[in-house]
Amino acid sequence: MQDEAGQKMGLDQYIGLKVKKARMKQGLKLIDVAKMSGISQGMVSKIENAQVSTSLETLSRICSVLGLPISQLFGDYDRPDSRAQFVKAGTGIEVVRRGTDKGHTYHLLNYQRGASRSFEPFLISLDDASEVFPSFSHPGEVFMYLLEGRVSYRHGNQVYDMEPGDSLSFDAEVPHGPEVLSEVPIRFLSIVIYEKED
Repeated sequence: MQDEAGQKMGLDQYIGLKVKKARMKQGLKLIDVAKMSGISQGMVSKIENAQVSTSLETLSRICSVLGLPISQLFGDYDRPDSRAQFVKAGTGIEVVRRGTDKGHTYHLLNYQRGASRSFEPFLISLDDASEVFPSFSHPGEVFMYLLEGRVSYRHGNQVYDMEPGDSLSFDAEVPHGPEVLSEVPIRFLSIVIYEKED
């Protein structure tokens, strides 16, 4: 578990935080916990403020007063931090890419940056059926999944007529792009996958 600065908490700090949260949730004061557990108010305060390392017996007595199983006190301490990214609907970063001026709207659904990034997921919207789109060519592989509308999508010499639920995977270095927008609006998920460098 991390503190507000994103640093890994020490065990005493972690225990103090859990005890304090449990006490406040129960609506108890330090003096209440001290009286019910038979531990001095000063000691309870020191435990909450990570000013002392205490015995399991003392912690067990405090946990008993707070209705906090001692196993739960330690349960989350060594759990790995989440590396997940959650993007709420409609909050992806709108980015300008080649084709934006031709009616493409790109929303980046992952904010990870740097050398460790191996993919970019986009939600792409096409609204104007009369627009003529350029071909695209860039490094990586692409996975596309059509969510809404109908589009004829070109990859190299082949054209694929796509409807909602259809997917297409291809080498992104081969020229590709929308050929005919049959039914707008069109929305599709496009994931560009890059080869990780060693």
